[in-house]
Amino acid sequence: MRTYIGGHQAVSDTDFVELALGTPVELWLGVEGESEEERAARLDAARDILADNPGFPDDAIRVASEAIEAYAPELLAVPLASSAPRRSPRRAVAA
Repeated sequence: MRTYIGGHQAVSDTDFVELALGTPVELWLGVEGESEEERAARLDAARDILADNPGFPDDAIRVASEAIEAYAPELLAVPLASSAPRRSPRRAVAA
């Protein structure tokens, strides 16, 4: 099954986020190994986007919360703890 958003195919989680928000994830999170100059340019671009669209942070939070709500049943069905037996906490032993 293929999923399209606004005529663009989304093939990964990152694609969905980028298409929903209209910006690449790397703009906000950065990339490993970026130089100080690249970081400064990225942050300037991010500031420009926020200045032009002050509601963007609210949109990002809404998209994230809708995704969590949609996938919460699947996420919560996965056991969070390993299957290893639980150990009792250590108690202080009187000397």
